[in-house]
Amino acid sequence: MSHIPPLDPNVAARKGFRESEERLKRFWTAVDVAEAEGGWAVTLDGRTPKTPAHAPLRLPTEAAARLAADEWAAQGEFIDPATMPATRLASTAIDRVSQVREAVAEEIAAFAGSDLLCYLADHPTSLAVEQAREWTPWRDWAAIELGVVLEPAEGICHRAQDPAAIARVTELALRLDDFALTGLALATPLLGSAVLAMALQRGVLTGDAAFELSRLDEAFQERQWGVDAEAAERTAARRAEAVLLDNWFRALGRS
Repeated sequence: MSHIPPLDPNVAARKGFRESEERLKRFWTAVDVAEAEGGWAVTLDGRTPKTPAHAPLRLPTEAAARLAADEWAAQGEFIDPATMPATRLASTAIDRVSQVREAVAEEIAAFAGSDLLCYLADHPTSLAVEQAREWTPWRDWAAIELGVVLEPAEGICHRAQDPAAIARVTELALRLDDFALTGLALATPLLGSAVLAMALQRGVLTGDAAFELSRLDEAFQERQWGVDAEAAERTAARRAEAVLLDNWFRALGRS
């Protein structure tokens, strides 16, 4: 039996390890990956670490396992779960998403019902023109490539979408394995758009490009009024998350 304790990155990151006794010391020297039943396992001195629910940390592809392994290798004297996003994604997929796939898919589809790309500004005109230019091709892409037809509206009043389009998003989400579904579930609220998230998952958009499309309104306001340091920091963190998800989907092989 492995001596490696389960690590809950969510709890650890939330606590922040402010108390020295809460901090877990690095207890391994060598980090690698190895083929295992159902995929590839991260190994620490030849042993596989566990998820918070005590399942082996196994991922579907070698590339995805190496993303997580690199995070373990990069740890210093103490483990900092906040610097281990791929490990967190994998643990979430294994422990949680695998148990509630339908609910996760329905939540993604709910975003399509109020997708960012469907809400065009009614003023100022310059922003409305930019949104139409940048977002219309992606609504068209969703209709042609995904069979998801979403209708745009002006202003902030909710416009109900065709239930068939919402059902189609649910269907597409459920076709994904647990790991890709987990990534899609994180990408959708980050971008405010199921369409942009699916384009990212499929590799049609890069993380950076998807993020830029998701923040046209914000960028417009920045051009008008400037950017403060706190807002810039938040934007950088969100952009980094989008890039991470791009790397995650790429490592999974996309599908």
